[in-house]
Amino acid sequence: MLLDTLLPLAFCPRDHVVAQLGQSLDGRIATASGHSHYVTGEPSRVHLHRLRALADAVIVGAGTVEADDPQLTVRHVEGDDPVRVVLDPRARVPAERHVFTDAGPTTWHVVAEGRDAAPGALRLGFDAADMARLPRALLDALAERGLHRVLIEGGGVTISRFIDADCIDRLHAVVAPLLIGSGRPGLALAEIETLHEARRPACRSYPMGEDRLYDLDLRASV
Repeated sequence: MLLDTLLPLAFCPRDHVVAQLGQSLDGRIATASGHSHYVTGEPSRVHLHRLRALADAVIVGAGTVEADDPQLTVRHVEGDDPVRVVLDPRARVPAERHVFTDAGPTTWHVVAEGRDAAPGALRLGFDAADMARLPRALLDALAERGLHRVLIEGGGVTISRFIDADCIDRLHAVVAPLLIGSGRPGLALAEIETLHEARRPACRSYPMGEDRLYDLDLRASV
């Protein structure tokens, strides 16, 4: 049941991080030009909004905000909007994006020291020379502010960075039955030499309209 995929976030006894990624059969999340509306179908978007409603905070990277201009609010289901966190080391995201201007839920703008946050957002600074430790440091900073259940919504670079830092508990990979051919890859993890080094997480899968959801437990392997 799809409900089972929500229970870890709904009833986690500690800090819990879930990432969701929607991609094509050939592992693309967008075309080469960045067009991604929509790779997955409406049931998958409803599932994403359920995750948002259960999360205290939702994290997205600068590229996602630039390309998609998301609201990161709960619209397809009932529930509270999460705090929005924009990971933007170079402070490159235009200040006109929805997350900074819509008077919606709180937005944290995560920028390198010496950079200014966008007007309308709260600034959270970090040392740009320590990018490898940023995922853990960011999650700790959110937990200190009472934000313990975290959804990482994109894009692929941001999710990959958190997986490489061993900071994600579960990955919801939604695969749509289409072939994009070339474009932006879903994940770009650190290189490995042999398949013996590949991650083999425990996995359950469920139909989701025409898509299929793979619920990967990154804390358990098979």
